Parts: sequence; structure tokens; C-alpha cells
Amino acid sequence: MPNLHCTHCGEEGLEAGFIRDSGENSPGFARWVEGALERGIFGGAKLMGRPKWEIDAYRCRYCYHLELFAPRRA
Repeated sequence: MPNLHCTHCGEEGLEAGFIRDSGENSPGFARWVEGALERGIFGGAKLMGRPKWEIDAYRCRYCYHLELFAPRRA
């Protein structure tokens, strides 16, 4: 994503990274799931049939604010 700037302090030069998901059976990266959180009978999130998107994360080098984007499906 070109020309990203921090929405908190306005500086440019965001550093690319990712949000790690280390849960059981996780692919190692977090995903954004469409819709409000609904829990199943065992307390986990209901995910079946819901669109999921990979999260791109960027960190401001000046104020350390995180900017998250979900530009593509997981």
C-alpha cells in the first residue's frame, strides 16, 4: 500500500508487519471476520460461512501506532 501515513500523528514511513495468531490450529496470522462476534456452545467464535480477510498491519516508526487493513480474502 503506497503512501501510507499514520492517522494518529500524521508521519509517513509506516513499517509493514503482521498480527500473529498462535492459537490452536491457527495458520500463524490473524484474520478479520465479517459481522459481530457470535460464540458457539463451547465459547469459540462461530466462523462457518462467514467471509474472512487477511490483515495487513503497519506500525508508525515515530509514535508506534498500529494501522490495520484487510485488503484481500484469506
